[in-house]
Amino acid sequence: MAAVLISGAGIAGPTLASWLKVGGFKPTLIERAPALRTGGYVIDFWGLGYDIAERMGLISEINRIGYHVQEMRIVDDGGRRLAGFGTRVFSELTGGRYVTLQRSDLSRLLFQTLKGHTEILFDDEIVAIEEQSNDVRVELKHAGLRRFDYVVGADGLHSAVRKLAFGPQSQFETDLGYRVAAFEAPGYRPRDDDVYLIYGQPRRMVGRFTLRDDRTLFLLVFLATNTDLPTTQAEQKTMLRDVYHNGGWECSDMLAELARTDELYFDRVSQIRLPEWSRGRIALVGDAAFCVSLLAGQGSALAMISAYVLAGELAVARGQYSQAFGRYEALLRSYIATKQRGAVRFAGAFAPKTQIGVLVRNLVVRAFAIPGLAKLAVGRDIADKLRLPDYRWPASIDSILPDHSPRAQDQERFR
Repeated sequence: MAAVLISGAGIAGPTLASWLKVGGFKPTLIERAPALRTGGYVIDFWGLGYDIAERMGLISEINRIGYHVQEMRIVDDGGRRLAGFGTRVFSELTGGRYVTLQRSDLSRLLFQTLKGHTEILFDDEIVAIEEQSNDVRVELKHAGLRRFDYVVGADGLHSAVRKLAFGPQSQFETDLGYRVAAFEAPGYRPRDDDVYLIYGQPRRMVGRFTLRDDRTLFLLVFLATNTDLPTTQAEQKTMLRDVYHNGGWECSDMLAELARTDELYFDRVSQIRLPEWSRGRIALVGDAAFCVSLLAGQGSALAMISAYVLAGELAVARGQYSQAFGRYEALLRSYIATKQRGAVRFAGAFAPKTQIGVLVRNLVVRAFAIPGLAKLAVGRDIADKLRLPDYRWPASIDSILPDHSPRAQDQERFR
């Protein structure tokens, strides 16, 4: 039974570990953080990622804990509606297979599928990788020297595996020029259930979304004035205050909540473009291989797709890992490139650079209320052209997922 070390316990890592187990492998998951991350931002979940979650028996729980947004609304300084549209169009484009949920909730559900069959190492990380003729020698910061047949980096935009095996991030990262931050505020008022509100000015925007348990999520996107990225939370908060201190709408209240929070997500909006997604016995999945950028809205689904395909190809190849890695990339490379191009087009809609750009964006959003126009405008970015392979797994996925087993007849068609 081939042993596979997977770095990263976000979305791609747990998905890959589950399908590798079904494929007859022995996965080990390592995560630098001391526990699963909570909070963060919300994602729109549809398409092939939704299909994979269904194959894993997770859809009923995803729909239970998710949000079914009714409207995206742009507001002015006084909170009055400037533009917006109902999200019914997305439901129509996806056949009703569309839900919004916190990324951390999806990660938690995927992680729960690993209980009882996967070795998990929290608060540890890979510090050195040396590929040898028959395996990979891995030095872990706390667990010491280990050997695995394969190593997979599922550790996101700032992948340590990619840095160790492929080179520094600067060689592969394309900064799209924006910065993004997200945090939660307890007890915030007002609350607008199932509505995503956006307040935009040139070069900056604020999104507000009502969560359960009397929580509110704020998402901030702004155009960067330089390439420096503050590393400490205090510096990050200072940058956000500098950008939003004179903003209208609820910016002052939002900054007051920012001052009180201890959990803040802050990063560049970037893409990763690698000439190859594998090297020898080492491969990358998800954002580590091809980050399309957070603003693309499909990063989690793409992470699940790449993990599923990589596990399937390894299972089919029966030890011929170079063949599996090559097939994995051949199946997904063009599809991912299309998603990356769409993300670049979409990024500017969040924080247009000029007031004219903001007005044009609002007009376009207002036009989405016209029947058929939204489908014409965003249909190509919503629809998935890729056909998900139906691999013949050595075992059934429901055999390792006792708490989330799909009905036997549903599972049978995926074998």
